[in-house]
Amino acid sequence: MIVAIVDGYTDEPAGLGVPPYLGIYPRYAYGAIKKAQKGARIFYITIDDLRATFVGERGIATKNKTPNFSKTQKILEKAGLIVYIGGLHTPGKYLSAVPSQVEEIAKFIKNYKAEKVLGGPAFMGSAHMGGTKVTSKELRMAHSVFDYVVYGDLEAFLFDYLTNPRDADPLRFRSYTELRDYAVLGAEVVRQFPGYPNKVIVEIETQRGCPKAMGIGGCSFCTEPVRYRTVEDREVEDVVVEVKALYDLGVRHFRVGRQSCIFSYRSTPNGRVPIPNPEAVERLFRGIRSVTPDVKTLHVDNANPAVIANYPEESTTIAKTLIKYGTPGNVVAFGLESADPKVAKLNNLNATAEETYEAVKILNEIGGRRGPNGMPWLLPGINIIFGLPGETKKSYEATFQFLKRLLDDGLMVRRINIRQVVVFPGTPLWNMRNKVKTEKHKRLIHHYKYKIRHEIDLPMLKRVVPTGTILREVLAEVHENGLTFGRQLGSYPLIVGVPKKMELGRFYDILIVDHGFRSITGIPIPVNVNTENPKILEMLPAIGKKTVPKILYHRPFSSEDDFFKVVGEEKRKLLRGLITS
Repeated sequence: MIVAIVDGYTDEPAGLGVPPYLGIYPRYAYGAIKKAQKGARIFYITIDDLRATFVGERGIATKNKTPNFSKTQKILEKAGLIVYIGGLHTPGKYLSAVPSQVEEIAKFIKNYKAEKVLGGPAFMGSAHMGGTKVTSKELRMAHSVFDYVVYGDLEAFLFDYLTNPRDADPLRFRSYTELRDYAVLGAEVVRQFPGYPNKVIVEIETQRGCPKAMGIGGCSFCTEPVRYRTVEDREVEDVVVEVKALYDLGVRHFRVGRQSCIFSYRSTPNGRVPIPNPEAVERLFRGIRSVTPDVKTLHVDNANPAVIANYPEESTTIAKTLIKYGTPGNVVAFGLESADPKVAKLNNLNATAEETYEAVKILNEIGGRRGPNGMPWLLPGINIIFGLPGETKKSYEATFQFLKRLLDDGLMVRRINIRQVVVFPGTPLWNMRNKVKTEKHKRLIHHYKYKIRHEIDLPMLKRVVPTGTILREVLAEVHENGLTFGRQLGSYPLIVGVPKKMELGRFYDILIVDHGFRSITGIPIPVNVNTENPKILEMLPAIGKKTVPKILYHRPFSSEDDFFKVVGEEKRKLLRGLITS
């Protein structure tokens, strides 16, 4: 049997699967198929493969386009089963890969004879952008194109479908016990990932459901409690075995990101704020590091700031564990959403502004020192959502003043993510959708977003990565307008723009020379003073426009000593380790 897994990429509150991140869904699906049909030939295809085949790179499918008969098309024609994975619940800006939606994939696969299955969070629909209300249109289209739309766990359905199709239930959820084999067998699909082995960061699941939601209900907008109405934690041993399988295949970058709060792993329920379990978190990360001795990235994702603020001693221990076993540049995303207490109460948000402030302070004290890759070891990120019911102009100002307080108090926040709320069916917000403020407050949202980017983000970025910082192992990903954009592999890596075209797919050490609102400008080091272009040369410390003509006139230089005779001996200390000839 030939099976095609088409990865349309996923982005949801507790999980990321947009390259270079490889999410959980393709791996689990691959493992379930492998267990059910040992002889199956399983091909992993990305939505970008389909775009390149049918419409050209980054194109749009049209009826008049004559497709190129490629390997991808041959696989789809021979496949007996096509499994599409997608779902965009927390839309953002992406660097080298853009998630797909049902409308797009339908144009590519609707005419193939294979049985078609849709899985992942797409069953709830996808958000093209913030500030939208997801309707049933996409779901109706899905049912017209796909033979099965899976509302439960895709891997459970696939295993049942391939072993006893009559009993296959698109609504069935599996346990973590059932998942064990799927996760380990599915690790093998990473071999087919475009960035394998060095340019992939694998998302690892530790928990499903939201501990806070089990106590007092979830945030009004969040789809996580809608999908998973109970909380289940994975066994440490199961996580470690899966990570080992991936590591043995050559994976060196991991993100323990598939959970609502890493500080709540194996926590004790306690109403709004569960009691953290530092021993369980320590066992988890000690186990992961025991099987990944040469890991390059070990990061996490979400954390509830209320847990950290209300249990500072236990949370301090957990943060130290993340530093001890993890790697620098780690970020935990805090879901503040709004600093207005009225909005927080109406939308049942995770934490108050004061709790979030205390959590930021704790992480700064523990994780603010700089690591060998150039980034601080462990910093918070802040998630803000505009357009929530109950918002007034005072709400936006309260959120701005909260962020300004962090800045004024000398604290560091790695990133401030500002989104407009998306309304999904089944969430509590769906029943309040007429109170969503995105249209009414369009000008306010634009004003405060601009204000935060200019008055908070820019000085904060200068604090997190000052000029002269060297970021190690930055992956060059795309060319745009004469620039090369790249980032380190990690949880929330900074986007670095380099003012020259560099070979893509390579890792570079980058010297930071300037700052934007959410990204930075850097130059690759060491700089060859005999061959580098003038624009890069003038960005070197202590060089500038006036010195560049001297360099161009006198090069080639036979040695560094020869170079410093021209530019001045006093510059040697500032340029130590940054140049070559």
